[in-house]
Amino acid sequence: MQVVFAALLIIGLSANVWSDEEIKQEDGVLVLTKENFKKAIADNEFILVEFYAPWCTHCQALAPEYVKAAAMLEEKAKAEDGVKIVLAKVEATVQTELAEEHNVRGYPTLKFFRSGSSVEYTGGRSAEDIVNWLMKKIGPPAKDLTSVDDVKEFIESSEVAIVGFFKDQTTDSAKAFLLAASNIESYPFGIVAAPEIFSEYNVGEGKEAVLLFKKFDEGRNDLNVEDTPLTEEVVRRFVATQSLPLVVEFNHETAQKIFGGEVRTHLLFFFSKEGGHFEQYLEDAKTAAKHFREKVLFVTINSDEEDHGRILDFFGMKKEEVPAMRLINLSEDMIKYKPAETEISANVMQQFVQDFLDGKLKPHLLSQDLPEDWDKEPVKVLVASNFEEVALSKDKDVLVEFYAPWCGHCKQLAPIYEKLGEKYKDHPSIIIAKMDATVNELEHVKIANYPTIMLYTKDNNKGIQYVGERTLEGLTKFVETGGDYGKEPTEEEEEDEDDDAPKKDEL
Repeated sequence: MQVVFAALLIIGLSANVWSDEEIKQEDGVLVLTKENFKKAIADNEFILVEFYAPWCTHCQALAPEYVKAAAMLEEKAKAEDGVKIVLAKVEATVQTELAEEHNVRGYPTLKFFRSGSSVEYTGGRSAEDIVNWLMKKIGPPAKDLTSVDDVKEFIESSEVAIVGFFKDQTTDSAKAFLLAASNIESYPFGIVAAPEIFSEYNVGEGKEAVLLFKKFDEGRNDLNVEDTPLTEEVVRRFVATQSLPLVVEFNHETAQKIFGGEVRTHLLFFFSKEGGHFEQYLEDAKTAAKHFREKVLFVTINSDEEDHGRILDFFGMKKEEVPAMRLINLSEDMIKYKPAETEISANVMQQFVQDFLDGKLKPHLLSQDLPEDWDKEPVKVLVASNFEEVALSKDKDVLVEFYAPWCGHCKQLAPIYEKLGEKYKDHPSIIIAKMDATVNELEHVKIANYPTIMLYTKDNNKGIQYVGERTLEGLTKFVETGGDYGKEPTEEEEEDEDDDAPKKDEL
């Protein structure tokens, strides 16, 4: 017993010695491991932890911003009320137990711990976004600004800052503003009541307004309450549409604001920085963008960056086509539009967008050229131009695999699908076919996942989706039964299955 007690005492002392060790820092960011994680959480009331992988490009892009945010937070702690927020990081690919414990499923994953309890980080990835999000989590939704100097300092400290002018903060408008401020985590909000501040910023006495200050484009946007009844939705939309530049450059920092924003229609410019396109066309883009501020977001994409190659592929474009523009509506179907002419000017941009808004444009559907030997192999090759003629045949059942060349599941299926094609290569009324859905699009068939396998029977041109196991046996049964085996159940069939299921009082 004494031996056991002594062993436990040694273990306990060792743990205490370890827990008192100073945690290593890199550029102002704590480096956490399984051994010191709990100590860091216990010692810091507010701590943001990044779980990262060294090879992750998103993590690499975040790294300098994370360091910058740590420095900004340290300065704030010294200059303001002494509230200390610490940033930390965990190399999740090494500290695998920690990553699993905190349900890390992708990189980077950031979690904010407040007195030991954690919430997911949902802000942007610039230093300013990180700081603004954290300050919202520990403080009031809008900072009380009591002097003109306070306001000037507040505006100067951020790329974008929103200030509410309300002499009475109990009005419905003021409450709507504060509610919006509490729900918009990307930008700092302030609120003022002093008459001299109203005068300084030309807000009429007795009036209410929301002013957005920014270090680009117009510099300031006003939302006057007498013109627009103020609700949380009105403030949110005002901030979402006015806080981004007239023309936004797509990158790691802006991606979330672009695709998570209020405006769901985007005019995309594919420019080469090395080719000087940004300098050549940017002013024209800004001129055109002013006419569509709350309707269409203008976005530039640098075609020189390797990471953006997939975006070019999505639009069926080659680098040789740059400079070019495309319009996309981020609805469920992700409909794309291509201008009829290649000229890029303010007038052409404006007319292209206006034609879209007026419903005059037809969707641009991608299609490869039809290979001369498309039907030479057992598995026939379909493209957009021959799909209807082959797949919607009135005298054959046609099984089509919609695939992506880079899809791992498609690659696993390939040898099985080739065997299936071989099995039916001489069949008089069955065709096995495939189509690269990343470069061929169909007006009435929308593919969400790869691979998607559809059977188009002689009497059903709508197609029946196969959801069974991707085996030769399963696919054979699907074809032989005309799509009855392994198909996706219809709503009626699901209701029938529910009716046949035992009821609670029957169990």
